[in-house]
Amino acid sequence: MAEPRWLDQREQQAWRAYIAAQRVVSSRIEQQLQRDAGIPHTYYEILVRLSDAPGNRLRMSELAVATLGSRSRLSHAVNRLEQHGWVKREGIESDRRGQVAILTELGRQKLVDTAPGHVEEVRQSIFDALTAEQVEHLYDVCATLARHSGDTVDRAAWERT
Repeated sequence: MAEPRWLDQREQQAWRAYIAAQRVVSSRIEQQLQRDAGIPHTYYEILVRLSDAPGNRLRMSELAVATLGSRSRLSHAVNRLEQHGWVKREGIESDRRGQVAILTELGRQKLVDTAPGHVEEVRQSIFDALTAEQVEHLYDVCATLARHSGDTVDRAAWERT
């Protein structure tokens, strides 16, 4: 058995700082969405993903990958979103087992109503504490970690803004 590749002191400090920041930021965002919109961050992310998708629709399998969730957890979340009228599901004619999730007008309005408070919390939790150069570094580090884990990051979208 190979010897563990222990973290050196600087790596340990970076790891602990990452964990502390991730916990605080995630907690603040989750609390804001629950308090102001009555939804967890996972539901908000599903609505955003559908809003960003062509035709405001995604296959359930694609949505599960995009939100890093299992199909069963996603199905439960979409069921809840359907109950609110924010999302609907339709079958796919060419794939009897496949379904697409579609953002409804009510769902779009929920995003419109929720986004200002959410963006302000993100700004207060992250970007107000950083310089423009640190924002660039944050992007580089996060994009590198996402790619290393097999996710994709659209640098072109970053550069358009």
